[in-house]
Amino acid sequence: MIWETIIVKRVQELYQQFQEEMGWNHNDRRNEFQHSKEFLLYTHMLLTTEVAEVAEEFRTLFFRTEQLKKEGVSEHEAYAQVKEEIRENLGKELADCLAYLCKLANFFEFNLEEELSKKLEEVRIRSQSLQTKK
Repeated sequence: MIWETIIVKRVQELYQQFQEEMGWNHNDRRNEFQHSKEFLLYTHMLLTTEVAEVAEEFRTLFFRTEQLKKEGVSEHEAYAQVKEEIRENLGKELADCLAYLCKLANFFEFNLEEELSKKLEEVRIRSQSLQTKK
């Protein structure tokens, strides 16, 4: 995989610009809340809420698929239909999660692109190590 093609840093920068436009800039030292532990707790709660909303979309996917199967629709068709039904909402919830991840990364001055690259390399090494042990 070519790591130079990762655009996570650009997403992070765009979110930073959005925060500034909205007056939510954590770099503005006049806004003490943006630097507080309460801010971190609040952002954590918002992220957790959004992750729960992603889970709710999956619950809907599984529940509705089973419901349609009971109505005589094949599992494959039911799954495809409900997957399309939840697609828009799921996309919105995933975008919300990404926004809060960017907010936290910007707060701690992480480069998510670098962190992701390091993590993927760590997983690759661990996976190769497990495969060699087999």
